Amino acid sequence: MAALERLERGGRWLRAGLAAGQVRRRLPWLLLAIVLLGSALKDGDLVPETPMRNKRNPLNVYFVKVAWAWTFWLLLPFIAVTTYQFAESKFLYGPTKSILTVLRRLSALLVGTAIWYVCTGLFMYIENLTGVCSTSGKLSEPRRPYATKQECHQNNGIWNGFDISGHCFLLSYCALMIVEEVAVLEGLSVDQNSKLRVVINGLFVSLCFLAVIWVFMFLCTAVYFHDFSQKLLGVLIGLSAWYGTYRFWYLKPFSPGLPLPSIPLSAKKYSYSR
Repeated sequence: MAALERLERGGRWLRAGLAAGQVRRRLPWLLLAIVLLGSALKDGDLVPETPMRNKRNPLNVYFVKVAWAWTFWLLLPFIAVTTYQFAESKFLYGPTKSILTVLRRLSALLVGTAIWYVCTGLFMYIENLTGVCSTSGKLSEPRRPYATKQECHQNNGIWNGFDISGHCFLLSYCALMIVEEVAVLEGLSVDQNSKLRVVINGLFVSLCFLAVIWVFMFLCTAVYFHDFSQKLLGVLIGLSAWYGTYRFWYLKPFSPGLPLPSIPLSAKKYSYSR
């Protein structure tokens, strides 16, 4: 019982912060500031040695390497449960229309998956296109060309190409997507003693911690890895993906739509652009 009370208090405190409009407005600027300041610290050799400099650190291996999977599988039940509850309680939809509304909103995850797949594939293509393999073979041995980074590494070479920061892209996009989706809690009311409230609070708190991890690892990427241009391009692509969906396309009728706030549909555009 005490654990449920702590979960409720934690959810209430986080809802006042992360689900508020201020976080959605300021997070994009915070991410850009982190890239600028983090790169300046890295270039000035002002960053102390920490375990986060090692790419094998647990947060990078178990979270960042599968960042989209973590984001996808936590957002999926959260969007499904909150959208269904909102559709039934606020818009008074029947079960069939509520389910259709849920499916429409869940398609935002398919859009996110497509963005992740296309962008990461594009990044690898650009790195292969611009790269050259450096090997430590004998001078008498003929130097053979390598078409991809993978081939180079298989022959113990070092691939030097323009490596757009996939971490800056994906972590910024995932963090922004989470704060957009949890905005539904601004207008969702659930009976305090219901099991549904416990489920929603549990998912919400988990998503908040995940967003904090993404921003923290974004900071680590900014101060320890990649050149400034690679990080800046990565975060700009992430911000463009977020803006193009949640600030533009999702305002249109033929789209996954925005999370359902407790305001008239005609006022959605104002609510999400303030």
